[in-house]
Order: sequence, then C-alpha cells, then structure tokens
Amino acid sequence: MPRLNKYIASTGLCSRRKADDLISEGKVCVNGKVITEMGFYVREKDKVTVDGKAVKPQNLEYYRFYKPAGYITTQEDEKGRKTIYDVIPPELKHLKPVGRLDKESTGLLILTNDGELINQMTHPSVKVPKVYMVTINGKFTENNSKEMLEGIEIVTDTGEKKIAYAEAMPIEITNKESVIQVVLYQGINRQIRKMFAKLGFEVLVLKRIQHAIITLEGLKKGQVKPMKPKLVKQLQTYLQKVMKESSNA
Repeated sequence: MPRLNKYIASTGLCSRRKADDLISEGKVCVNGKVITEMGFYVREKDKVTVDGKAVKPQNLEYYRFYKPAGYITTQEDEKGRKTIYDVIPPELKHLKPVGRLDKESTGLLILTNDGELINQMTHPSVKVPKVYMVTINGKFTENNSKEMLEGIEIVTDTGEKKIAYAEAMPIEITNKESVIQVVLYQGINRQIRKMFAKLGFEVLVLKRIQHAIITLEGLKKGQVKPMKPKLVKQLQTYLQKVMKESSNA
C-alpha cells in the first residue's frame, strides 16, 4: 500500500512535496473523508479526491524530445505563438516538459507525466546539471569564463536582481565567433543569454545537449523517442544520489 502523498504523485498531478501541502491544507479526501495525516496509507479499493476531483495512478511515461527553434515551451499561449505541442504527436500531449527552453533555443527536453521526477529535476535545492552548446559573437576569453564561474548579476523577467553562475568551457575560439560548452545548475529564465549579454556578447545559437544523465544523442530536430526502462531507472538512481548530496551540502 502506498502512502497518500506517493499515491497522489503517481497520478501525475504533482510532486510528493506538493501533495504534502495539499494534504495539510485539507484538500485531499479518501472515501469522502478529509485526510490530513501524512503517513496515511491508501488501499487498492480506496477512492481518493483532490479538491473534489477523483484521481487515480497512471502509467508513467518518459520521452526525449529534440525541440526545434521557433516554438515556446508551454501548452497554451495567449499570444497565439507556436508551442512545442504543435510538434509533439497528439497522443503525447498529456505529457509535461521537464523545465523549459526559450523560443529560439533548441535541444533536449524530457517529457513525462511523472510529477515527482519533474520536481526532483527542477527544484532549486537539487543541483541537477544542464549542459548547453552555445555559439556567441566575438572572442571569448579565459577571464570571461572566470567571471561566469564566480557569478554575474542579471535582472530576471520580474525585475529581480540575481547572481547567476555557470561553468563555461571554450570549445572553439575565433576573433569573430566562439563556441562554448555551458553547464548550469540554476534555473533562471533566459539565464545564459543574459549572462553573455552582460559580458558584451550576443548568443547566436543555443542548444541543450544534456539534462542530468539524459542526452540528445540519436535524436533529430522535432523527433520524440521513448526512454527505455533501464535508462529511466538510471536517471532515478542518479537523482536520488544528487538529492542526498544537495541535502548534505
């Protein structure tokens, strides 16, 4: 028998942490009775509702998607712009992306209905690496790399000032353009573009090639491929390790 928070997470509604909040707020009922006990166990025949809506566990699905440029990472857009759901096959439109890529960025997005995994991979307290190949105009220097590692102040979309950090390793440098491998552990919107802009560079190409241990390898632009159970298990094991390390830091 699963605990109530794990049961709710298995429905794809949210993470276990968010499920705990819903339980403590009295929004969860089992067989018509409000349950606020965190350690409550759900039996197979029990009926669970959240905010009055029945929820049931679902088969968890995991896919890799190579996002092309020109699409925003959302299900709906009030401005009528094209979204990744215009590219993803109709039968997969119930899946959610793990994190985001801005409109002109390309590369790896993991798609899943596993709310727990989404939370683990995107929560600020868990240091999950995201790796990008970035082409900028101009010559990138060793000093620029040091500045990015030590932190650069950027302004978020909400006007808040934050210190952004990145590991930047030059791959190919010329006087006109530079190709840089960038590793992020933060999740600030348009972080890479804003960091390079503060250094006086314009990002010409931005592609995510890896998220945690999952890579873009074997995918073509616009293509979606299921993740094999072995790979999913490896990802879950990796996340447990990173979460433990983050909690001990």
